[in-house]
Amino acid sequence: MTATQFTPNRAAVFEVSKNDLQSTRVIDVDISMPMAHNEVLLRVDKFALTANNISYGIAGDALGYWRFFPSNEPQHWGRLPVMGYAEVIKSKNDQILVGERVWGFMPMATHLLIVAGHVSQHGFSDVNPCREGLSPVYNHFDRVGANPFYREQNEDYDILLRGLFTTSWLVDDFMFDNQYFAAQQYLITSASSKTSIALAYCIKQRGERPAIGITSQANKAFVESLGCYDKVISYQQISELDPTVASILVDMAGGKTTLAAIHHHFGAQLTYSCRIGATHHNDIDISQAGAETYLPGATPTFFFAPTQLKKRSKDWGTTETMKQMGLALLGYIDFCKSNISTHHLHDLKQVNDVYQTVLAGTADASVGIVVNPNGMSK
Repeated sequence: MTATQFTPNRAAVFEVSKNDLQSTRVIDVDISMPMAHNEVLLRVDKFALTANNISYGIAGDALGYWRFFPSNEPQHWGRLPVMGYAEVIKSKNDQILVGERVWGFMPMATHLLIVAGHVSQHGFSDVNPCREGLSPVYNHFDRVGANPFYREQNEDYDILLRGLFTTSWLVDDFMFDNQYFAAQQYLITSASSKTSIALAYCIKQRGERPAIGITSQANKAFVESLGCYDKVISYQQISELDPTVASILVDMAGGKTTLAAIHHHFGAQLTYSCRIGATHHNDIDISQAGAETYLPGATPTFFFAPTQLKKRSKDWGTTETMKQMGLALLGYIDFCKSNISTHHLHDLKQVNDVYQTVLAGTADASVGIVVNPNGMSK
């Protein structure tokens, strides 16, 4: 049997404890109930697991990430959103056909039941009531057949990179849009993370400001080998940087120790402090939230990609904006294929071991994790 010839009765989903991200479980979910009008059942073919997904768990309720795919026990357990490809295996929406392949935000699961709405030639959205108030960007599923930039051979890299590349592309665009806040260089923490690498790539392509990558000593050689940073230093070398150079900080690490070290070293010469990731989650103290506003230099400000995307789409039009990002992504995927390999898992029960290494920050930065929760990919 193929996936389009039957509807399963049960799905499996990977969940993490909201209060202890190290605690995980894989549970069965009953999906045998009759489907309602406009409901669509997706079979998850593959998804990527990156440090970015850990950031979703850390932001959790604060930024609404737990609301995308609520657990049956939402007080204790959450489902981390990931980027992936899926196939429509049952549809109660006349405009969405069984067998369609889609790309989008989904849980770490074998299947996903959505309520389809806003259907167009290019895609559709999940309009489940739990999504109310969340960014529509994350509710949207792309129809693969309508994406002019889709390449089957790029699928693994696409799900590893597209979401974070979009964020990085928009960060670069935002800084350009604001004349770099009069800064002469970028400082990028967690320089080995895929989001940081994508940003450094975009900055290099634009060619207007140098980027200094800040990483662990263990990852320094890998980051230097990429060639997209103008300089690479370890966290222990922050004090060696010239504090008189006006700088933009893009903080992917999120740890209070590194953030404070950079702010105190550069002081007023830190003209913009952009917070994005949380790879150093063990150095984050939620009880001290807001304390960073007292740091010298620019006040740390979280970057919300949909805001810049909305602005740029208004400036250029949605079609042109998507075209520019799509072309840039193809170039970035080609760049990454020579620097980052992929490793596949074929069972949700195999995910925890790799998840723990990503959570601990010990995962190999040169390897991208792709999960096929239903076994071998099509």
